[in-house]
Formats: sequence, structure tokens, C-alpha cells
Amino acid sequence: MLIYVIEDDESIRDLIKIALEGSGYDVCAFESAEEGLAKIEKDKPGLAVLDIMLPGISGIEALKLLRNSKNKLLKRLPVIMLTAKDSERDKISGLDTGADDYMTKPFSILELMARVRSLIRRTEETKKAENEIKLGTITIKADSREVFSDGELISLTFKEYELLLYLIRNENRVISRDELLREIWGYDYTGETRTIDIHVRTTRQKLGKAGGYIKTIRGMGYKISEDLAI
Repeated sequence: MLIYVIEDDESIRDLIKIALEGSGYDVCAFESAEEGLAKIEKDKPGLAVLDIMLPGISGIEALKLLRNSKNKLLKRLPVIMLTAKDSERDKISGLDTGADDYMTKPFSILELMARVRSLIRRTEETKKAENEIKLGTITIKADSREVFSDGELISLTFKEYELLLYLIRNENRVISRDELLREIWGYDYTGETRTIDIHVRTTRQKLGKAGGYIKTIRGMGYKISEDLAI
């Protein structure tokens, strides 16, 4: 697992880096939030140790950017806040912004390593629990990309699977064709929205009766809900 360490104090940064690498983690260390944020979307770390008091963008502001990101991996990135500030207000601010844990300096490097392991373990347990996604009689096993309808394994193309998964993760929300094109096919996709209608139709057919969960909202797009369409 890759861990980001963003800390402007070189001695602390090096200490954390050495300890993490000694525990078998890959580490990228940065002096400023700007440096880390510039690479984070490409690197996709599994956890970040983030100092609050940084030159330029503060740790709190950097965390806000992550939590407001459209990238789901960054939005949910496990973060341990690390700071010399020890007031209750600072701790609450960090946690309210979305930090998963909080440590104040001076700190025990052994305790930090224990908290890193604990946070990774909790995150993996959460991912495991989220692996099976259900809506009505549809079950998706995200790790194997298998889809079951009424207990029967069905075969979906890559885009049909991504389309169904996106709809279910946005249950009861009307999603425009443009949004589906953007999220499933990508910003640079040059096809017309007609391709969405075709994929929805084939997905419905393959789901059988459960295909009725996918509703066409005239003039707007599609939504999925557990009530079967009439």
C-alpha cells in the first residue's frame, strides 16, 4: 500500500517515512499540500498522514479538497491528521472536516504506526462489507464484477455493468444522459446520448423482471428504484 506523508518538518517527515517503510509500506513524502495534491490523483494512495500547519494550503484546506473531490477514491481516502496544535477546537475542526484520526505532537512513532494499522484494518473491513451491493432482487459482487438477478448469474458487458452499478449507487436519483456519458464513458467520449438508451435497453433485457427497476424519466434521463415499473 502507498501512504502519503505531508509534513513540513523534515525531521518528522523522515522519521515517519522510515517507520512506515520499515513496516512494509510504500511512502511518498511531501513538504507541502500543493506538492501532494498535484500527484495524488495519479498515485492513488491508500492512506495519508497530513499535518495541519503547512506552508501554503493548510492541512484542513487540503482535507476539504479531498472530501469534496469528484474522485470517489480521494473523497474516501483514510486520513490521519498530525499537528502541534492540541486544543479541542483544532481536533474538532479536523474531525468535522473528515479526518479519520488525529494525533498531536510530540507523539510516539509506535502509536502512530498502531493507528495507521488500525485505520487500514477498519478501511479494509468497510470495503469488504461494501463489496456486496443489493437492490431488490439484484445483487452485485463488486470484487468479482458478478451480477445476479433473482439469484441467477447474468452476463453483462463492461459498460452495461458500469451503467448498472452507477445507477444503483445513485438509487432514487434521476440521472441525466449527459451525466451517464460523462461518468461511464468519460469526458472525451464523442458518441451521442442515444448510446445510453441502447445500453439501458439491453441491460433491462438481461435483468429480466428486475429490469423494471430502471425507470425512464421522460425528458430527463433515468433512475433506478426498488419499485418495479408498471
